[in-house]
Amino acid sequence: MSEMRLHDTAGNRLYLNAEERAAFLAMARRKPARDRTLCETLLFTGCRPSELLEITPARVDLSGGTITIRSLKKRRDASGRSKIAYRSVPVPPDYLDTLNTAHGIREAQKTRKQSATPIWPLSRVRVWQIVKGIMIEAGIPDAPHRSPKGLRHGFGINATVNGIPLHMLQKWMGHAQLSTTAIYADAVGKEEQDIAARMWG
Repeated sequence: MSEMRLHDTAGNRLYLNAEERAAFLAMARRKPARDRTLCETLLFTGCRPSELLEITPARVDLSGGTITIRSLKKRRDASGRSKIAYRSVPVPPDYLDTLNTAHGIREAQKTRKQSATPIWPLSRVRVWQIVKGIMIEAGIPDAPHRSPKGLRHGFGINATVNGIPLHMLQKWMGHAQLSTTAIYADAVGKEEQDIAARMWG
């Protein structure tokens, strides 16, 4: 397994910074409901595109304020068999209101069939195309971080900058090892300045 990094071998950033995240969100909110909610879900949960495509109305807790995501990285139990792991990620109330309005989540939850139907019946390639297109419109530079993976890393950086404990971030991102999550404590530039500013008071 390759080691996870926040920069590529040429030193290019692999995550969206706060300004880019805000620009992406603003542009996504101008799009049709399907694309808007897809982008907001990636931004607010830090999930992978393949994980997003498995989200169903049953996994949206409107009153509890969370989205439950099945972790798709391969996990093994003590006997070496594959195991299924889920994680619940808290999300903003206004995002949940939009998701419910756009996709009829509460109504879909009333029947077993509808509650188990994926919210976004798309391919991973299509998700990638939607996200990339909105990032281009948002003025995000043509660089390695202009991708869904850049959004996921941006989620991790944003959480770290805002003082989320690493063990909580580990749970939200579905990392098996805390050492994987710890890369987000290695934030640089403006993000590092924000972290240091808390120390300076």
